[in-house]
Amino acid sequence: MLEYENSLKSITSGKCLTVYLEGDIDHHNARIVRSKIDTKLYIQRPGELVLDLSRVNFMDSSGLGLILGRYTKAVELGILFKVANPSPQIRKILDLAGTERLIKIENAPMSAKRV
Repeated sequence: MLEYENSLKSITSGKCLTVYLEGDIDHHNARIVRSKIDTKLYIQRPGELVLDLSRVNFMDSSGLGLILGRYTKAVELGILFKVANPSPQIRKILDLAGTERLIKIENAPMSAKRV
């Protein structure tokens, strides 16, 4: 299943929901994106949630809050959580916040064929 929305698209493959975020994640759009991701989590109940940040140009503290909040929600629902492909700029923000102590961050391309 492939869905296109304003600043994100998602692919569900097997038990993995991969959400591709795009553009800026800031206080203007973080709430809407958060709501869309949470709706997908509750409806689809995937075994794994991957947030692909390869097309994110800018992220402020609201974006960091979005990621940490989705991690918390995933843990509550028993869903594995990963962040994939952050740009060097976004990776620096994640590193400064110490996110990798909680969240697995992968830089390799994510396979569309996940089970």
